[in-house]
Amino acid sequence: QVQLVESGGGLVQPGGSLRLSCAASGFTFSIYYMSWYRQAPGKERELVAGISSTSISTSYVDSVKGRFTISRDNAENTVYLQMNSLKPDDTAVYYCKARMSSTVYWGQGTQVTVSS
Repeated sequence: QVQLVESGGGLVQPGGSLRLSCAASGFTFSIYYMSWYRQAPGKERELVAGISSTSISTSYVDSVKGRFTISRDNAENTVYLQMNSLKPDDTAVYYCKARMSSTVYWGQGTQVTVSS
């Protein structure tokens, strides 16, 4: 069956780094647009970054530009989010999403907490 499994979250101090991974299975990962979302307590889920199927195109929300990098490895069916210079405002549950046309899959999320 379809699975998206996020990992790599945790507690980090402000200014630190984390690398999130999202391992996909059960569908043809290489043809799906992949993205990372996050949802902080009491807030709506927001799009953080996206990457096209062949990695030609990436996009980021303004608040993470220059700090976060999305990448993917189609041979490993995995999408990554490298997060540097983390801030307390980055604290949220991070979700990966796969989309192709009207077909959408979500992972279960991984918690990222930025605190001293």
